[in-house]
Amino acid sequence: MLRIGVLSIQGSVSEHLAKLSELKGVIPVRVRDEKSLSEIDGLIIPGGESTVIGRLLNEFNLMQPIRKRIERGMPVWGTCAGMILLSGEVENEEPWIGAMDIVVRRNAFGRQTESFRAMEMVPAVSDRSMELVYIRAPIIVRAGDGVEVLLMTDYGITAARQGRMLVTSFHPELTTGNAFHYYFASLVRECTES
Repeated sequence: MLRIGVLSIQGSVSEHLAKLSELKGVIPVRVRDEKSLSEIDGLIIPGGESTVIGRLLNEFNLMQPIRKRIERGMPVWGTCAGMILLSGEVENEEPWIGAMDIVVRRNAFGRQTESFRAMEMVPAVSDRSMELVYIRAPIIVRAGDGVEVLLMTDYGITAARQGRMLVTSFHPELTTGNAFHYYFASLVRECTES
């Protein structure tokens, strides 16, 4: 059984846990401290308020342990705010975890009132069009050489992967499908079997 954690200090935690509970062979785990972090095979950093989550990571002494687990190869997926936290560079501010070779622009789609849903194909994840939910979402304005772009939209890059790290501008946990959660679980499974 795979133990996939969801960073559980702020944001869309319960929605990610619910999606993970739909997957066969996956045990969803709330991650709030270093002990729970040490017991998982992969981690989801959910959407929410990136500045709040970043400050709480420091306050709960989780920033360095998460960085170390990622450096040692733990798969990680950041959705929306999680993308901002994982990015190596954020326009006009200091990075937080800084693990992925991407430059991110926060709130690239405007205010919360300008949130929207779109249907897109993400061939690496599914052979069917998927509903994507964008809420004050960031975009990737530059991706490094080792970064695979999974989705390029009219707005910019909204999904990418670098090795065992995955980021999405949108919120797959707020849709009826679970293709992205299945994709991440497959990535985690590959890592545990290698």
